[in-house]
Amino acid sequence: MKKYIVEFIGTFFLVFTIGMAVHSGSPLAPLAIGASLMVMIFAGGHISGGHFNPAVTLAVWLRGKLLLKDVIPYWIAQLLAGVVAALIVNQLVGSPSAPATHIVANSLIVEFLFTFALAWVVLNTATAKGTLDNSFYGLAIGFTVTAGAVAVGGISGGAFNPAVGLGVFVMGFEQLSQVGVYLVANLSGGAVAALAFKKLVED
Repeated sequence: MKKYIVEFIGTFFLVFTIGMAVHSGSPLAPLAIGASLMVMIFAGGHISGGHFNPAVTLAVWLRGKLLLKDVIPYWIAQLLAGVVAALIVNQLVGSPSAPATHIVANSLIVEFLFTFALAWVVLNTATAKGTLDNSFYGLAIGFTVTAGAVAVGGISGGAFNPAVGLGVFVMGFEQLSQVGVYLVANLSGGAVAALAFKKLVED
């Protein structure tokens, strides 16, 4: 149960930071988002692995570093945290007047690519023997999200995470159809990253 609570806490603060930072309109929002993920990984990684993302959980399970019995509870904790964080953001600052619109094909491409990148970095920095017991994995993972948010946030919303996708929908930033895009692209990106890792790196 401790693992699931930690996954809830980390995902909650990630999604809460996203909502509040985007509402603020600050150009530093991507940095705040990446930093939030980084510190939550450093805080909870030793307990739950610090996934805070259903796509990362899928990748870690496919890589063989998570038991099957933990996958669904992790997903429930992460998705629930996204919804709770979104509801609190809405209570504090309200919802935008209208959700964003994205070109579906472009959104699918960039969400897949940066979720692949995120899961690839997680697997190589947090699960590989070559980087065992390193002190930089949280920074590497957090900055992957920062890079993605800056590079393609305007194309897809920059979720790279189904729990974030659900959260930003509840906040009113995205349409329901975009949640489907996030599910397909993010889970596919995580799965392909795991397959690539097993083929190229796993020892």
